[in-house]
Amino acid sequence: MVDPTVLLTDLTGESEQLDALVAVLPPEAWTRPTPAPGWTVAHQIAHLAWTDHVASLAATDPAAFHASVTSATDPGRLVDDGAAEFLAPPAVLLDRWRSGRAALMPALAAVPVGGKVPWYGTRMSAASMATARIMETWAHGEDVAEALGVSRTPTARLRHVAYLGFRTLGHGFAAHGRPVPTVPVRVELVAPNGARWAFGPADAADRVAGPALDFCLLVTQRRHRADLALVATGPTADAWLDVAQAFAGPPGTGRRPRTTGRAGVTA
Repeated sequence: MVDPTVLLTDLTGESEQLDALVAVLPPEAWTRPTPAPGWTVAHQIAHLAWTDHVASLAATDPAAFHASVTSATDPGRLVDDGAAEFLAPPAVLLDRWRSGRAALMPALAAVPVGGKVPWYGTRMSAASMATARIMETWAHGEDVAEALGVSRTPTARLRHVAYLGFRTLGHGFAAHGRPVPTVPVRVELVAPNGARWAFGPADAADRVAGPALDFCLLVTQRRHRADLALVATGPTADAWLDVAQAFAGPPGTGRRPRTTGRAGVTA
């Protein structure tokens, strides 16, 4: 179990890295389209600001959080509507995002050990919520970086994203209407600094191996498996690479392959 203090520190670090990228942008750069259809750089930051806000609300006032969920006129547009609600000129949007982040940290830190925070269709520990926020901030940061033509240096914080990707194996299958596998899968990844990260039973026959960055891009659906150096061994592991989804909700549309052939192969 990861120390919640470490998670909140890493969430702060991930947010500040993205903040440094967008804070210096001229106004016109905020309107650049990102890989998410219909979303500009501003939409990406507005989405993070909205999600941080509702996460803080869930941690501090569950009744108000539930009211916000039940009052949604179109649950299928909840994410898009949330981003649209928080859109504003760059300076105002940055202030909203920063204020929301500042409020979220103590809100999660105050959740009692063993306590659960309500979320969309589930309940989460404060540690799980912080991990999910790291994943979301990193993934949407990738969209922003791609829109700006920037290549970000991966950090050790990717371990949280990779772990969440491993833990949500069953969710990926369920979200796509497939039976949840009962066989274990071993994940062995090469970290940005060359270290080895491993999740799952060491003797599992089904395995996924490759760079940690590639695995994180896959489970956040920022790249198609054909563009990644991931190797799947066994039928369950192979099927997982087609449905992996670390985020909650219905199945994502994913990204189209950029290359011909298939780098994510079955051994």
